[in-house]
Amino acid sequence: MSAEPDGPEDRLRRFATIWSRAVFPVTSTSSTRPEFEAQLLPLARRLSEVLRARIFDAAEARDVGAALVDAHCTDPDALSRTLDCVDAYLVLYCGEDGDPEDLRARSARLQHAMAAGFAGALRARTLAEQEAIAQAALKAQGVVAEALHASEARFRAVFEGAAIGIGIADLDGNVLQVNEALMRMFGIADPLLGGRRATEWTHPDDAPQTWRLYEELVRGEREHYHVEKAFYRPDGTVLWTNLTVSLLRDADGTPQYQLALMEDTTERRLLNLRLRYEATHDALTGLPNRSFFFERLEKALNAGPDQRFGLCYLDLDGFKTVNDSLGHAAGDRLLVEVADRLQACATAPGEMIARLGGDEFVALTTGPDTRHEVDELAVRIMNALLAPVSVDGRELTVRGSIGIVEGPAGERSPAEVLRSADITMYRAKSAGGNRFELADPEADARVITRHGLTTALPAALERGEFFIEYQPLVHLGDGSVRGAEALVRWLHPQHGVLGPDRFIPLAEHTGLIVPLGRWVLEQSVRQARLWRERYGEGGAAGPLRINVNLSPCQLTHPGLVQDTVEILERAGVTPDALCLEVTESALIGADDDLLKPLRRLAEMGVDIALDDFGTGYSNLANLRRLPVSVLKLDRSFTQSMQQFPADPVDLKIVEGIVALAHSLDLAVTVEGVETGAQAEQLRILGCDTAQGWYYARPGPPERLHELALVDATG
Repeated sequence: MSAEPDGPEDRLRRFATIWSRAVFPVTSTSSTRPEFEAQLLPLARRLSEVLRARIFDAAEARDVGAALVDAHCTDPDALSRTLDCVDAYLVLYCGEDGDPEDLRARSARLQHAMAAGFAGALRARTLAEQEAIAQAALKAQGVVAEALHASEARFRAVFEGAAIGIGIADLDGNVLQVNEALMRMFGIADPLLGGRRATEWTHPDDAPQTWRLYEELVRGEREHYHVEKAFYRPDGTVLWTNLTVSLLRDADGTPQYQLALMEDTTERRLLNLRLRYEATHDALTGLPNRSFFFERLEKALNAGPDQRFGLCYLDLDGFKTVNDSLGHAAGDRLLVEVADRLQACATAPGEMIARLGGDEFVALTTGPDTRHEVDELAVRIMNALLAPVSVDGRELTVRGSIGIVEGPAGERSPAEVLRSADITMYRAKSAGGNRFELADPEADARVITRHGLTTALPAALERGEFFIEYQPLVHLGDGSVRGAEALVRWLHPQHGVLGPDRFIPLAEHTGLIVPLGRWVLEQSVRQARLWRERYGEGGAAGPLRINVNLSPCQLTHPGLVQDTVEILERAGVTPDALCLEVTESALIGADDDLLKPLRRLAEMGVDIALDDFGTGYSNLANLRRLPVSVLKLDRSFTQSMQQFPADPVDLKIVEGIVALAHSLDLAVTVEGVETGAQAEQLRILGCDTAQGWYYARPGPPERLHELALVDATG
């Protein structure tokens, strides 16, 4: 038994070996197989880099496909074997430490790009060969003309020995003579081709200018022309040729004959058609692929002012579970069955089904009125997915979410249409899936704005676009300012000042909340030091403590305690100047491992506040095990106290919470205080501190100075 490759380079060389063994037998090269393997190794390395790159580069994969043609891998089987090898082994040997689903999707896109590059390079090579043949034909024309005028024997040698088909006819089109090469091309033995005339060799695929050029030549208005032309053989098959027809004149310059030079391009054309098919169709399902779909979509969007389009963007619900539980082979069989069902849904003219990749499919319909047609198409697709799919003896339920975009041609680009459909599809998926939704421009704009904010977040932190406002914490007993809560804001270049509700969820989703939270903590602790220096340690007035919000992502970050200690030490501030606020929902069901960092901070002297208390479902008895020293009562409990008299039920609830908190040696802070009556009622109920617009809105630190001075002197 052979050992598995040890490292990435070993696995890469193993892939190159498998590739060379598969392709070498059908390659026209004078190299040995080891030498050929050495040629493929750098190409394999480029494929590996494309597969694992952060941003997929289709151009690099196309270059690898073109490089195969340069390595003389021009046989049709060479491409087929290469794509099979890449599909089976590239992810296996070169996709370490990656997401298997993403790698397989990238592998499929990579194969399509390689096929396109191979086809393009082969087409370029073919054109170069055709040009060489055309030049040779012109030279042959001169040689033949000279032979006719000078030496019949020399002409006969050229005529009979030429590798391309040569035929001579008079100006009326009557065939006078053909060589053996041309007879082999047509599969006949009659040198006169049965007495046929050149004008009889028409074919439905003749280019419009073919016979116009012929008429100009026999009238003596042009010396030669070159076209690609098809002929019917006697057995009914089609012969495709590169045809060059030249005018032969006598010694006096009078037109006398026409000379036809033909190269058989039938096999090359079939290969090009096959390559075109492989470059535009999905290898697994046979459906049109992403590139072919974009061609059709662009054509539909440029169809004219009276035309419309409708697009259904389908993503299977829970497909990843199938791959994870049953394997990718079962997932592929499921995709093939789904593709067959979707193809059966495209019943009307102008409808098209394509696979974009993975478990994503699109259906396109075009015409003068697609408003109802696209809805009917979506219904047909949903109905086609109702029946379970049998895979490996299992009945799998298939469901899908569809985003629908419909509208007039000429108003949006293909990328904009597909983006809107994608956004709408995810809206259907977030609503529970197994449904379709219509595109909503306002919803699209919100998602696009959200995405723009997400991508701008890292640079915003580096450019210093964030700033902090402070809202005072006021003691309800004597009205003194005891602290302030730090509230981060984003001064966006386009959208202006954004509150935390606009970007904190995005920062948590992207992980940027950790560096952003560290920056907020640094700035807030530095401000706390300035306040303490101004008002003294432990003064009765002045905001001596700073409250900083801690997100669930920060709570689980391993560097939380160390970062907090370092920030306090650098600022020269004692831990009692800091209070970290953690939402109640973040601590629901928290185990000892999650609470350990908070306990360490609390033991150091940092206060821990339980924020938004009352909005979750935590057991009040759990308060004893939480390392908190402050309860921040959610504003929903105190809104009714803005009016007089207050709701007696709310009064009882708040009174009970305050009593419970004080019995556990916890201070109670109330959020959202907006009226004096509300503040007085909370004071009577025993709440310790409060914050809200009644005292001050969040603002710069200078505003807190002013409030503190008023408190100190008043």
